Amino acid sequence: MATNKHATIRYHALDRCFSNHGRKYFIEDLIDACNEAIYEFAGIEDGVKRRQVFDDIAFMESEQSWSIPLERIKDGKRVFYRYSDKSFSIKNHGISQAEAEQLKEALTILTRFKGMPQFEWIEEMQIRLEDTFKLKGNIQSSVGFEHNTFLKGLNHFSGIFNSIQHERALIIAYQGYRQESPIRVILHPWYLKQFNNRWFLFGLNEDYNSITNLALDRIIEFKESKIKFHKNDEVNFDEYFDDVIGVTVKRDAPIEKLRIKLSKEIWPYIESKPLHGSQKIKGRTESEVMIELAVQINHELMALLFSYMDAIEVIEPDSLRERFKMLSETVYKKYI
Repeated sequence: MATNKHATIRYHALDRCFSNHGRKYFIEDLIDACNEAIYEFAGIEDGVKRRQVFDDIAFMESEQSWSIPLERIKDGKRVFYRYSDKSFSIKNHGISQAEAEQLKEALTILTRFKGMPQFEWIEEMQIRLEDTFKLKGNIQSSVGFEHNTFLKGLNHFSGIFNSIQHERALIIAYQGYRQESPIRVILHPWYLKQFNNRWFLFGLNEDYNSITNLALDRIIEFKESKIKFHKNDEVNFDEYFDDVIGVTVKRDAPIEKLRIKLSKEIWPYIESKPLHGSQKIKGRTESEVMIELAVQINHELMALLFSYMDAIEVIEPDSLRERFKMLSETVYKKYI
């Protein structure tokens, strides 16, 4: 079996070829498909050798991996390859034993960092991997992680991530919720962030020379641009979101002090899961707790506060209090 770092990329490239019954894939076509997949992922053009592809095919057919139902069909003096079962794909199967062993080895290395600063995510990741792939032999899942199976755009994630890593500008077809048709955006991709179980791409908009935030589930397609990549020398994304809830950072918008009155019933929840890192207690009675936040006012903040509408009261600033008053009246009119 091939154990180099691009093996998985080649397996999935071959899988796509074998699944495509609308085209004949000869060995030269399979080599080209593997090379293209590796170039898209890592920007490497060294070239996959003929012997390597034959070794990959042999491994994919073995019981150690997926036992793929591959047929070799003669076309004159040449042979092309495809699955005998049109519905088969390695994507529809669990990980192979070899992949499971590789995951276990990776987890063993990761566990060395448990408990260290900046590595808090390792324990959750370890549990997620062990539970998802049954690495400890569990038959039934015992952990339910949040995941939106209907979320669009995740197929773009790897390509966009690689564009960030290899500093390549993108031409993106993007259609926002309020747009009747897609628009063309030339973006220098800098950063990917997850919020509320959705992924967002941040980068420099070539046309407006400003940072743009694009939701991956609204990206229709993208391709690389040949324009020179503009490196990120101006934004520290570790600090970029410090003054907001969510992902919407408004340029030059002020940081406002919010005073919010919470009922005693909701306070234990807000205390254990603060609305924002700036949250402070400013007063307390037997029935209420007054907190203060220092944030930009954006859509995500509004949505979060509105989700607690029956248990909170916005006191300051006056402008935000007035907006919530109007929202409350609008909702009330729908139910009278």
